[in-house]
Amino acid sequence: DNSRPHTSLMTRQKLRELGWEVLMHPPYSPDLAPSNYHLFRSLQNSLDGKTLADKRAAENHLKKFFADKPQKFYMDGIMKLLEKWQKVIDNNGQYILD
Repeated sequence: DNSRPHTSLMTRQKLRELGWEVLMHPPYSPDLAPSNYHLFRSLQNSLDGKTLADKRAAENHLKKFFADKPQKFYMDGIMKLLEKWQKVIDNNGQYILD
């Protein structure tokens, strides 16, 4: 895959300034897709079996969904991303089945 990850110059400069190591990965790796992120799985689960009548109903559902999540939910999700990334690295970039 020859594609370059989407990065902005300002972001790269800030990371260098902070002395953070940037680990490269394929920009469209299915193992790192945002749709696998637990936030979206949780949102999908909250919508299972529901019919939202209109845009307002969808907006209300989303507002309630995000408001009801404790801070720990988001922190756990971020930590799961780190674990998932490590699995991809340990598996030499090969596809991982959950």
